[in-house]
Amino acid sequence: PLHRKKLYSQSEEDEEEMEIAVRAWPSQSSILSGDDGLKERPASSASQASYVVNERLQELVKMFKERTERLWPTTSLTRPFTSDPAPTPPPAPPEEPKEEEIEEQQPRLCCKVMPPRWIRALLHYRFPASIDPFTNLVYVLWLFFVTLAWNWNMWLIPVRWAFPYQTPSNIYLWLVTDYLCDLIYILDILVFQPRLQFVRSGDIVFDKKDMRVNYMKTFRFKMDVMSLVPLELFYFKTGINPLLRFPRLLKIMSFFEFNDRLEGILTKAYVYRVIRTTTYLLYCLHCNACLYYWGSAYEGLGSTQWVYDGQGNSYIRCYYFAVKTLITIGGLPDPTTLFEIIFQLINYFVGVFAFSIMIGQMRDVVGAATAGQTYYRACMDNTVKYMASYRIPKDVQNRVKTWYNYTWQSQGMLDEQELLVQLPDKMRLDIAVDVNYDIVSKVSLFQGCDRQMIFDMLKRLRSVVYLPGDYVCKKGEVGREMYIIKAGEVQVVGGPDGKTVFVTLRAGSVFGEISLLAVGGGNRRTANVVAHGFANLFILDKKDLNEILVHYPESQKLLRKKARKMLTKDKKPPKEPAQVIPPRTVTPKLFKAALDVAHQKTGLKGTLAKIKEKINKSSVSLQPSMSSSLPPLSPVSPVSSLDPERKADAMSPTLDSSTLLCPVSHCHRDETLSKEQGQVEGEVAGESGKKKEKRKA
Repeated sequence: PLHRKKLYSQSEEDEEEMEIAVRAWPSQSSILSGDDGLKERPASSASQASYVVNERLQELVKMFKERTERLWPTTSLTRPFTSDPAPTPPPAPPEEPKEEEIEEQQPRLCCKVMPPRWIRALLHYRFPASIDPFTNLVYVLWLFFVTLAWNWNMWLIPVRWAFPYQTPSNIYLWLVTDYLCDLIYILDILVFQPRLQFVRSGDIVFDKKDMRVNYMKTFRFKMDVMSLVPLELFYFKTGINPLLRFPRLLKIMSFFEFNDRLEGILTKAYVYRVIRTTTYLLYCLHCNACLYYWGSAYEGLGSTQWVYDGQGNSYIRCYYFAVKTLITIGGLPDPTTLFEIIFQLINYFVGVFAFSIMIGQMRDVVGAATAGQTYYRACMDNTVKYMASYRIPKDVQNRVKTWYNYTWQSQGMLDEQELLVQLPDKMRLDIAVDVNYDIVSKVSLFQGCDRQMIFDMLKRLRSVVYLPGDYVCKKGEVGREMYIIKAGEVQVVGGPDGKTVFVTLRAGSVFGEISLLAVGGGNRRTANVVAHGFANLFILDKKDLNEILVHYPESQKLLRKKARKMLTKDKKPPKEPAQVIPPRTVTPKLFKAALDVAHQKTGLKGTLAKIKEKINKSSVSLQPSMSSSLPPLSPVSPVSSLDPERKADAMSPTLDSSTLLCPVSHCHRDETLSKEQGQVEGEVAGESGKKKEKRKA
């Protein structure tokens, strides 16, 4: 059947005109066979386009169907539908083509040529949409080529103008090099400079349009455009004159930018500064040599004694004359003509002015390069002078000098904190993390602590160098620092002579943490620690650690718990003295009680026990009558101060057989009481006398 299809158009009139009859073929065969009615109708452009589209769709369907049958021949697409489909097996991996087929597909070469790695890297390189001028090394490399092109014009334009080195035989080589430098200038203006990122209101701008507009607004863009002024068009009138390329020297801002970027990359930038200052001096002499040859050619070569005579290498001889003139060495022929006198005077003035600037700049460069070493020498000289004025022993002076020398050679500075004090806090943290985090993170004491707490601690660490034999800390002194070994070894010593080595601590170990955390109520050092060789230690002050732990209470609890465990681990239980004769085994109480009962019922002890019971009964009956006649006992008696139960226990062992056999009467009891009272008073008087003697003493 025929279907009408409304094609897209911009206006309604076009839509009415473009409505055509398009036939939808059900299969590929109908497309190939065609329709008689359709053949008779004249085919329009729209119908032809729809025919091509339908044909292409059918081809794609056929290709997808063949691909599906080839890759998944047993899938559910080819099997009849069932209610419970069986699990489909995983698709088979596509067969890899054999090596023979690969060789047949590839063009046969006589030998396999593998391009170098740098060529492959260049082929896969993608030019960035924006360039960071401060960190992108590719941009620095490009500035190097731009600087080479600028130096070509800077050095060779005067040579080609003054000396007869540009001849008709080699003019094409000069022109090719000139236009290659011009091509570098053009690429820099069109490709690199419009892609440089810039900062606007504190934000880095990456937009292509904004970067291009920003470059076009700068003074550098105007200088770059002026450097490409095509004055070479005057070659057709004046001939090939190198002075017409003078505008190429206006690309000097690229030269200065390259110097800044290169100094930021180099570790020893002062070496490049010295080379650059020397190059300035050589260029001044180069220009003077060119002017001298031009003046000699103007007056005539060999016309006077002052001018160049035209023999030998013209550039070398003229350069020698320029050196003698600008440095004012002397020994030059006297000028005779007015031109020669004026030229010589200008040379003298320029020489004095240029060399004074060069010498001053060289002095600044060398002074900046050796500023650290100068500071080190000044500190060491002042310290030695101080020790000599106070007559410090030579041994101490030598150790101080050794410390200065080793610290300077190992670190290149005396105090690292002075170098980083000018940086922001975030940058100091980044540097401290990169330098010291690997060492501090391995310390077992800080395992499990807050990561940010360790970062804060890294900023408070101070690096100190100890000489061989120096005491890092001594036993008994108050501990105010904790030490982390950065490099070297320390030894824990002790014993009767104080030289016995108990343990050797190496890089990554920590000591002094128990005294620093003040676990157990004290912060005294528990051992002597001596540097075995040159040891570089990190020191963390107690005040700094407390200021940090205030903000991290969980880490503070963890550190104190670890320190307490370490303290209890070091304390060992005291050993009991060995017994030569083992103690006698104690008789069981039940067996002892049975023996006592048996002895009481039989034998002498039994009769004595019966008499004791009778006496106790009689004494109990006489107690009421005696209590009225006897005075109260003194409270000094130790027995009276005891409890009733303790009285019985204390009185029972004092009773023996002699007291039980004595007759009980009032007189005897009075005598015993008076004796006991006299003994107590005598003991009290003796104690008071001793106290008085002590007071007198």
